[in-house]
Amino acid sequence: MDKENGQRQQVWRITRKKKGEKNMLRISQLKLKINHTEEELLEEIIRKAHGQVPIKWNIVKKSIDARKKPDLFYSYTIDASFAGEKRLLHTRSSKERKNGWKETREITYHFPRRNMQKLTREQRPVVIGAGPAGLFAALVLAENGFSPIVFERGEAVLDREEKVETFFRKGILDEESNVQFGEGGAGTFSDGKLNTLVKDKTGRNRFVLEQFVRHGAPEEILWETKPHIGTDILKTVVASMRETICRQGGEVHFRTKVTDFLMDTTGEERKITGLRLETREEDGSRRVWEHSCGQVILAIGHSARDTFGVLDRQKILMTPKAFAIGVRVEHPAEMINRSQYGEKYAGLLPTASYKLTHQCKNGRGIYSFCMCPGGYVVNSSSENGRLCVNGMSNYDRAGRNSNSAIITTVTPEDFSGAHPLAGVEFQRKYEALAYAAGEGKIPLQLYGDFKEGKVSAGLGEIVPSTKGSWTFANLRNCLPEYVAESLLEGMKVFGQRIKGYDREDTVFTGVETRTSSPLRIERNAYGQANLGGLYPCGEGAGYAGGITSAAMDGIKIAEAVAANLVK
Repeated sequence: MDKENGQRQQVWRITRKKKGEKNMLRISQLKLKINHTEEELLEEIIRKAHGQVPIKWNIVKKSIDARKKPDLFYSYTIDASFAGEKRLLHTRSSKERKNGWKETREITYHFPRRNMQKLTREQRPVVIGAGPAGLFAALVLAENGFSPIVFERGEAVLDREEKVETFFRKGILDEESNVQFGEGGAGTFSDGKLNTLVKDKTGRNRFVLEQFVRHGAPEEILWETKPHIGTDILKTVVASMRETICRQGGEVHFRTKVTDFLMDTTGEERKITGLRLETREEDGSRRVWEHSCGQVILAIGHSARDTFGVLDRQKILMTPKAFAIGVRVEHPAEMINRSQYGEKYAGLLPTASYKLTHQCKNGRGIYSFCMCPGGYVVNSSSENGRLCVNGMSNYDRAGRNSNSAIITTVTPEDFSGAHPLAGVEFQRKYEALAYAAGEGKIPLQLYGDFKEGKVSAGLGEIVPSTKGSWTFANLRNCLPEYVAESLLEGMKVFGQRIKGYDREDTVFTGVETRTSSPLRIERNAYGQANLGGLYPCGEGAGYAGGITSAAMDGIKIAEAVAANLVK
């Protein structure tokens, strides 16, 4: 694998496009054997071009085609420059054009504003939260002369890691610095997937990936169909991004939480004038202070429930939205590999992933989410007395088990009332039940016992891969009945698609509740809430679903802030 990774990186270094190059030909559906060489890929490009050698080329996408097991292939999309490109394109048959030949234009992202004047401390934009949305907002602002000030309630990533590991080992939860809060956000202790369904006409998606690589992520995320960094590498990447922000004139303050928003209410519209903050000092004391500012990016993540409460009290317009709940499901990674790849390649390819969906008879959908090949189930709680789980994996995805959330969408109609925080209270209800069921440990149940609604007496062949202690419990008592019904029906169907998926000793852990934000903080066409100068963004505000889309939204909102500061 190391040799293969080295080859991938070499391809990119040799063939990467230079700034200013615009027109290229995109060639799709280049299929090669799994063990192919770099030279064979080039030969296939030349063959597709009827003998014409590309002047330069680069990989756009690379994926595994497993539709014709036991024969598997790598499928490539490449961009290439040729002498006489237009003639070459026009000589393609209509079938060739339909199946993978087209002219493409490179989109290079450029931040639209540059500040050339020194800003006063009160003029400098503030970013609340150092997850992907906040970090990327701060990064582009810092590199374009806006000197952002970042406030993060949790700790720097290495200190945060110590708190998280203590929680896993001893069950001692720091409610301010945990799997949900701290540098890098909730995504740091996850699988680190970077794929997004967001259509990118601006180049922000590519820019995000390039910045990750610039700060230490593996180069193959630039072309893998399902790019992934992993928790172990993400920790160093986010720390490197913070160093860049500070080097370019920004500031990052950890252990500092926003407790209130100060505002001017004398005009026709309310405007933000500052923040009330609480800093946890090294000696354990807490310092309450105020910071004057007029431009605030709110990137608080999907678990900042106390801050949602502050926003509600300040009459910031929010609406409840759908999210999903369910359980984590664990299987041996080897079993999933055999199912996805066949026996021939099960041990030769990267740990396999899957995607499963089913429409249930009760009208609800059941589907896999945040699938972690070769990963771990994580106690991702952020409030004492409540428990939730998530999945994470390292870059090598070498764990013995693969896990995924199997979840059902819940809507505001399922909540008790239309209050903006109704979804939050819905989450809290089932997290409290999970905490009680496991007496503070991750509640675990075998699928066979889940069907019968009884506490498991022991494990089967599957040994759980958890970060945090677990105990046997009845998960049926920790979920709405319609979610349990959907799980039972879905597991039968998924067992028909992946052999062994519905085996009796499949491990269930719960509950999975933090799939996305349970609310949306409304914003206008200029990115502002109904408080002038407050810019909600990212997953916590309800405008993203994952690391990449959150980062892209952070950049988008940073553009809006910059436009306000530089007319």
